Amino acid sequence: MKVGRLDRRTVGLWLLAATGLLSARLPVRQSDQVILATTTSTRDAGLLDSLLPVFERQTRYHVKVIAVGSGQALAMGRRGDADLVLSHAPEAERALVDSGHFVRRRLVMHNEFLVVGPASDPAGLRGLSDAVAAFRRLAERRGPFVSRGDQSGTHQREQQIWKRAAGSPPRDGWYVESGQGMGATLQLADEKRAYTLTDRATYLAWRDKLQLVPMVEGDSLLYNVYHVLELNPKNAARVNLAGGRALADFFVAPETQGLIAGFGKARFGQSLFVPDAGKPDRW
Repeated sequence: MKVGRLDRRTVGLWLLAATGLLSARLPVRQSDQVILATTTSTRDAGLLDSLLPVFERQTRYHVKVIAVGSGQALAMGRRGDADLVLSHAPEAERALVDSGHFVRRRLVMHNEFLVVGPASDPAGLRGLSDAVAAFRRLAERRGPFVSRGDQSGTHQREQQIWKRAAGSPPRDGWYVESGQGMGATLQLADEKRAYTLTDRATYLAWRDKLQLVPMVEGDSLLYNVYHVLELNPKNAARVNLAGGRALADFFVAPETQGLIAGFGKARFGQSLFVPDAGKPDRW
C-alpha cells in the first residue's frame, strides 16, 4: 500500500509537470480586458452598446470603455493608458501617427456635425448651409453658444470654424464652455436656450429630451470622420496589443460595418453613422 501511494504521488507530480510544460507552450494573452479610449459621441449615441456585446461574445475579451473627448482619448493612447483609441480628430491623429505614437490608423465610419439651437433662433441661423457664415453671424449678434471646451474632436472642429469666421473663438459672456461630453453639452445648451455644435448621431439620440432644433447643416466643414488607432508597442509596454488589434479588426470587419450601417434605422428611420472601412481615406 505504501508503494502504491508513492506511485500515485509520483504519477501526480509527473502529470502536474507535464501540464505545466504544455501550458507554457500555449499562447498566453496579455489580458482578457481591452481598454478602449473613445469619444463621448460613440457612447452617447448608443453605438458602442450595440457593437461591443457582439465582440465580447465572439471573443473572450471584455471591453472597458473610457469615453472622453478625442484629445483626451489620444493622450491616453500616447501614454499607454488605453489599448485602442477610436476618435474623430483627424489632424491630431495624423500628427501622432507621424510621430510614431500610433502604428496603424484605419477609417471606420463618418457622420456629420450640425449646429442646433432654440426654435426661436435669436441669431437668425436657420436654413444656412455655410458654417463659417453662421458662426460669423453668431459673433455679430452675440447669439448664446455652448462649447464643449474639452479638446474633443467636436471642440477642435468648432475651434477651426471660429478661426475662419472670427480669427479666434469668442471670449465674451454669451460664449460658455461646458467642459463635458456631447450629451451633457446638449442638455446645457437646451437649458440656456443656446446654440451648440453637435454630431448628428448624439443629437438624434437625445432629440426627444431637448427643445433644440437643427439650424445649420450640409457644409463640407461639418463632415465628421472616425478612425481607430493601434498603439506602438515600443512606446507602450503595458498595452494589451493583441486585444487592441482584435478590437480594431472587429470595427472594420464587414459584419461590423453592416451593423454600423443599420444602427439607428429602426428608431430614427436613418443610419446614425455611415460605414467607411476599406474606402479611400483623404482624412
